Amino acid sequence: MNDMRKLFVSAAFAFATFCLSAKVELPSVIGDNMVLQQQTSAALWGKASPGKTVTISPSWTREKYKVKADPQTGKWMVRVGTPEAGGPYSITFSDGEALSVSNVLIGEVWYCSGQSNMYMRMCGYPSSPTGGAADAVYSAKASIPVRIYEPPCRMTVDPQYECEGRWEENTPDVVVRSSALAWFFATYLQGVLDVPVGVIVSSYGGSSIESWLDRPTVESRFPGEFDLSVLDAPNPMMDVNTPCALYNGQVAALEPYTFKGMLWYQGCTNRARAEQYTRLQTVYAEMMREKFQNPDAGFYFVQLSPFWCGDPEGFQTGYFLEAQQKTLKTIPHSGMVTTTDLGIFDNIHPIDKRTPAVRLAYLALQNDYGIKPFDATAPTYDHMVINETPVARDNAAISGKSITVFFKTCNTGMADSVGPRGEDLEGFEIAGADRVFHKAHAMAGWGKDVIVWSDEVPEPVAVRYSFRNWAPGNLTNTFGIPAAPFRTDDWDDLER
Repeated sequence: MNDMRKLFVSAAFAFATFCLSAKVELPSVIGDNMVLQQQTSAALWGKASPGKTVTISPSWTREKYKVKADPQTGKWMVRVGTPEAGGPYSITFSDGEALSVSNVLIGEVWYCSGQSNMYMRMCGYPSSPTGGAADAVYSAKASIPVRIYEPPCRMTVDPQYECEGRWEENTPDVVVRSSALAWFFATYLQGVLDVPVGVIVSSYGGSSIESWLDRPTVESRFPGEFDLSVLDAPNPMMDVNTPCALYNGQVAALEPYTFKGMLWYQGCTNRARAEQYTRLQTVYAEMMREKFQNPDAGFYFVQLSPFWCGDPEGFQTGYFLEAQQKTLKTIPHSGMVTTTDLGIFDNIHPIDKRTPAVRLAYLALQNDYGIKPFDATAPTYDHMVINETPVARDNAAISGKSITVFFKTCNTGMADSVGPRGEDLEGFEIAGADRVFHKAHAMAGWGKDVIVWSDEVPEPVAVRYSFRNWAPGNLTNTFGIPAAPFRTDDWDDLER
């Protein structure tokens, strides 16, 4: 018995000695089960003994990568070439003592961020279930190569080098507590591309976009617009609206992990600041591309869904959706998912997370992977014509004046149209010179046009679509992609 005890103590001491002598340290985002972006130069980094040379040996190649740790901090970073999708592989890191990570897959990596609609778990929120969650959870299996990394929610005054977290496999126990939208996106993308897909999900419910920006960006791009004094306070009292707090706690430690593109689902907290938001979202995308050394990364975002917002007749959401759409012109390689069909009157969290996730996947497949069987972008307003004389439509004469609205679509042939025909389209309003909007009748033509009219507006001059806080709409292209909310006027002073 004494001999066995001595043997156990000796083995434990040897293991402890090995742990103490192994100098290479890796951030949590570089570890077992991770997914690396295929066919690129993927960033790997960590710490070692200051000044020492670190050797990185990926199992998919005989090539070894060497990098010298910083003489003062011991930090190092290297880029390794990745092959076509596949795995599992391992990577060994050594500065004299070896450290290995295993079960590494090569495939597609996407970064997902935002507030509660991105954070929303497959298990949902209280009294707010996630649609299709039970099937999603039970169908999850580790053999389906989808991997998820989510750092914990954390706010800090300074950028952090490390955060807790780990890459996890696609099992029911993992999926049930993971971001529903990110999982649905990854699973759909994996099914279409037939390669491993990894998602890094850094989100926080109720957060403002400025909390996801770093301090130098806020100071240089938005001087005087945000109070940064809390970051310098001796006992800072931070919340999810504190500028830079979530960037510091949840983003900095992930840089510069290599990914294909970004998904963004945020805006509820900033809804009352439409003009500022166009600038904020544009700068956020620019900053993220710079921080992650990925200037060509796709940036795809979700517009807010209809919600009563305390005043279902108000236009605040309409102006905000317009601000989101404006960033399509200011952010290169970007795309927008519309959700006019997913709103719930008294729930800011649509239970359907699969639909927006799949629409995001359509954009990625179209723009990043060259799969273009149809146009996945939302129809958008192009121009309008006031019809001075009655118009015949579907065997019915529309008496008085009306407005025909034309849309931009990029489809070809019969798909180059909006609809559905034969239904009274919802969400349209029409106004005269008095700027009072009335619910309108709307019918689709045979192409890109919709005719709008109301007996209450004999002299129409303007049309709005799905522009109020609660204004669900059902106009789509022929593949069911909802049209973007819009207005034909420039009346910014309306409250209702």
